[in-house]
Amino acid sequence: METRRILIRDTEFDDYQLFYKWEKDPAITEYLTYDEDRSYEDVVTEAIYNRFHKDRMDFTLVYKETYEPVGRILITRLDRDNDSLDITKFYIGEQRLWGQGLAREIMDELLEYCFTFLHMERVTLDYYVGNKRAQAMYESIGYRQEGIARHATKKNGQYYDLVLMSILRSEFFDDKK
Repeated sequence: METRRILIRDTEFDDYQLFYKWEKDPAITEYLTYDEDRSYEDVVTEAIYNRFHKDRMDFTLVYKETYEPVGRILITRLDRDNDSLDITKFYIGEQRLWGQGLAREIMDELLEYCFTFLHMERVTLDYYVGNKRAQAMYESIGYRQEGIARHATKKNGQYYDLVLMSILRSEFFDDKK
């Protein structure tokens, strides 16, 4: 997959070193469910798990201008029987690229891929209650809120509520007209 500024490619093993670095940065993980004591071994274990499960897809975001990895997408719950999947992790790890509209550009391409290439009917995601930037972007794309999952995730021993959202194929393509 490719946008004007980003290549979205399968994750390579060396990318997990960068994921580990990013996933230790409090500015990036503020709204991600990773404990502060997450180790590199935890990241590698997750990588191996992702590679051997057919319901998961791990992508690295690469900035075309420099060909450097700049972020990550993790898809889980890929259900080909019910034509649905969940975008579980999505972040730009290089903060100098924040605020430039990359997340929206990437999400548009990712949804095009999910609905056209993977033939999904429904794409879901969630975000921490209070994450206004995520809320604004997802709503602008056409995601609809389905509800609040109370104490749905735990980070550093504390529970957090998540906003559940989805977008259907027809909603995504109707918005493109």
